[in-house]
Amino acid sequence: MTKGGNGYVPSVPLRIAVHGGLDAMALLLTEHGVVRGDGDVVFHGAPAHPSGAVRLTAAGGGTAWLDVGLPSVEEQITRVLVVGSTDRGALRDVVGPAVEAFAPDGTSVVRYDVTDAAEETAMVIAELYRRAGGWKFRAVGQGYANGLAGLATDHGVDVADAGAPTSGVPSGPTPGAVPTTGVPAPAPVPAPAPAPAPAPAPAPAPAPAPNFAPPPAPAPAPGFGPPLPKDSGVPQVPGYGAPQAPGYGAPQAPGYNAAPQAPGYGAPQAPGFGVPTPPVTQVPVPVPAAGSGSGWWSYGPVFEPYTQIGRDNDVITVDGLPPGPVVVQLDVEGDGYTGMSVLNWRNKEKDFLVNSTEEDFRGRVLAKVPKNGTLRLKVEAEGPWRLEVSPLAAARRLTEEETDFRGPEVLLHTGGVADLAIHYRGDENLIVNVFELHGHDDHTELPEDENVVNEIGKRRETVPLPEGPLVVQFEMADGPWRAHLKRVQPPTRQGRFR
Repeated sequence: MTKGGNGYVPSVPLRIAVHGGLDAMALLLTEHGVVRGDGDVVFHGAPAHPSGAVRLTAAGGGTAWLDVGLPSVEEQITRVLVVGSTDRGALRDVVGPAVEAFAPDGTSVVRYDVTDAAEETAMVIAELYRRAGGWKFRAVGQGYANGLAGLATDHGVDVADAGAPTSGVPSGPTPGAVPTTGVPAPAPVPAPAPAPAPAPAPAPAPAPAPNFAPPPAPAPAPGFGPPLPKDSGVPQVPGYGAPQAPGYGAPQAPGYNAAPQAPGYGAPQAPGFGVPTPPVTQVPVPVPAAGSGSGWWSYGPVFEPYTQIGRDNDVITVDGLPPGPVVVQLDVEGDGYTGMSVLNWRNKEKDFLVNSTEEDFRGRVLAKVPKNGTLRLKVEAEGPWRLEVSPLAAARRLTEEETDFRGPEVLLHTGGVADLAIHYRGDENLIVNVFELHGHDDHTELPEDENVVNEIGKRRETVPLPEGPLVVQFEMADGPWRAHLKRVQPPTRQGRFR
């Protein structure tokens, strides 16, 4: 697994190996990202959690071991951080730092090798976190140049002013002390008093349809489907580039696609059944690249967007699509977990597209339509949602104008060589991939992507882009962010981009 990657692990007792001669510890965090008290810090001086769910068991041969009994982790704990530290220089001097999880039968479940350690002396190498009734493993790789003191403070441990051992991992018997290098031990942190139980809410009145149908014209996050300039002189396929209700591809009654349709297409459907075949227009859609050089986008067929609204968990089937990459937009009203995945021919989850706890999630992701032309999507949500499947040509173009976004996104670059400036203000993973399409004529598959950003937390990035056409995928970007092109060069290729 690479940094930022995540995947489900079996909900069984796991043995976690921390390689590279690092000192290991674990922090058990609540949904607020902090410990409840000293007992939630497991290290050499306090090797067992009071619940018995997490234990530091042994070290030898350059490997430290943590036993994590996932079924025994208390319900109030939502994340278990696996931490590695050293008091012998910096982590960049450590040979082979890695974390690996093993099932009870000794099978390796997942492994993450740290490849970009620098001046840090402590690092959250990985985390186990609850998701959809199970547990997932994430390769974090977040280092702390100020050592275990900074790491502990960030997760709610109160570091006292008294002196502390300087050996990196204290051997004293004081429970709950945090192992630091020359850093005072934390004072005990009392568990917060439980809040009084709220009065039960009245039962909601049943609603025949979710709030999306029909709402007043919503005010979506900027960055979704702006109209083309009236003077662009670009011929339009019906439903593209025409004047729009905010955020959606064609003239609409609120929440619906009002472009000419086959009967029933784009209206609310019985979830997943009897979906009419969308009309498919197998012609390129020429689109000017405003602010970034002239160019045509002709990669992949186009079709009228398919729209469906629903509520809570559901399975959606869209028939009659051209095989290949498409853009799926999902907007959810609510503050629970949001997930979306593609189902394969065996009705099993194949590709995870969305995995977020953002309130009122909104985003666009890439999905691949199989050769049979039927896209099956599993949606997990707590509240009403709206889903739209659009051709790749409908994605927004990158320009030199700084634009606000929120959530994952699919963007197109059709100009010459340029630099992509990104200002990310979220707290979770930022993962950006680039698909270079020049010379790639297979419209049923995207070429191999290049990962250009894989970081965690707020940051600014500038990414050099080659000449278009490119697909720029913000695969993970929970929270707000901005992007624009800088130093854009005129395109050197003549004619249409292909």
